Amino acid sequence: MWVDGNDPKWQKEKKKYQVNTNADASIARYRDWGLLKYLFRGIDEYASWVNKVYFVTWGHVPKWLNQQCEKLVIVKHEDYIPKEYLPTFSANTIENNLHRIKGLSEKFILFNDDVYLISKTAPTDFFTDKPLDTVGLNVHCPTLGNTGQFFGFNDVSVINKHFDMKKSIKKNWKKWYNPKNGNALIRTLALRNCPRFPGFYQHHLPASLLKSTFRTLWEKEYTVLDATCKHRFRETTDVNQWLFKEWQIASGNFDVRNDSFGKSFYIDRDGLETIKNEIISYISNSKGKCICINDGAMTDQEFKRMVNDLTTIFEKKLSQKSKFEK
Repeated sequence: MWVDGNDPKWQKEKKKYQVNTNADASIARYRDWGLLKYLFRGIDEYASWVNKVYFVTWGHVPKWLNQQCEKLVIVKHEDYIPKEYLPTFSANTIENNLHRIKGLSEKFILFNDDVYLISKTAPTDFFTDKPLDTVGLNVHCPTLGNTGQFFGFNDVSVINKHFDMKKSIKKNWKKWYNPKNGNALIRTLALRNCPRFPGFYQHHLPASLLKSTFRTLWEKEYTVLDATCKHRFRETTDVNQWLFKEWQIASGNFDVRNDSFGKSFYIDRDGLETIKNEIISYISNSKGKCICINDGAMTDQEFKRMVNDLTTIFEKKLSQKSKFEK
C-alpha cells in the first residue's frame, strides 16, 4: 500500500471528508519519504522469487515506476474495494479487503510502504505449508488520544469470542514456547495464566497471510468488518490487519519465524539521532532481513535531514535500479 500525500487531487478529496482530528489527520500518516524505490529494489535484489507485486494506490503512481514491468500489477482502490466503502483514507479499509484483489495468490505477503528488505530472503522466510510468524502474548496499554493503539483491543475481542486462549496455546505449545520467539516468549511466560488472550505481540514487519483467512473472518464477523470499512478514516472502534494474523495464530495455522528476521523502528523526536544511528547501523550491517521505519513526530527540518541520511544509506545498500524502475 502507498499513498502520495503530496498529491493535490488526493489532498482535495481527503479534505472533503475530514471532519475531525484523529490519528489520520497527522502529516506523519501521509508524507512521502521518497524511499519507495528502495522497497522495490529490495524485492528485486533480495526476493527475486516473488511472482507478482500488487501495488495498491489511491490512483497516483510514482513518475519513476515502470508500469510495463511484468511482475508489477497496479491496483487502485476502486479495483477491489466495494463501492460502498469508497472513497477511503483508512489503511484499515484498504487492508481488510485485500483478499478481493483479482489474481492475488492464496499465500501473500503484506508490505506497507515503510518496510524494506535489506538481505537475501527465501519463500521459507514467509511460508512453510503455513504462514510464518513470531508469536507472543502482550498487553496493550494505549495513551489517551492515541487512536491507533486501540485497534489491538478490538482485534483481540474478536479473537476471544472464537478461541479459548489456554486450549489454543496448549494445542500449539511447541510453537508458543519456541525460543525463536525471542523476547516475545518472556511475555508469553509472564501472561500465560491470563483467563483469555490479553493481546498479541506485533512486530510491524511484513505479514504472511492467507486469502482464506480473510474470507473466513468476513463470513464470521461481517458486521465488525463492515462497520470498520464504512469509516472514511481510522476510528477507535475499528479492527485492522492484525486481526487476520491473530486469527491464524489462535487457530494454530502458523509456524514460528525467528524474531531476528527483522526489526521495526519508530522515529520520534525523543532520541532522534540515536534512533537514526541505530537504523543506519541495522541497514548497513544487514542485522536482519528486513526493517520497518515508522514515521513519527518530527519538524520539517528534522524530517528533511532524516530523509537525506536514510537516502544516503539506502543508496549505498541498493544502488542498482530495479526492473520496477524506468
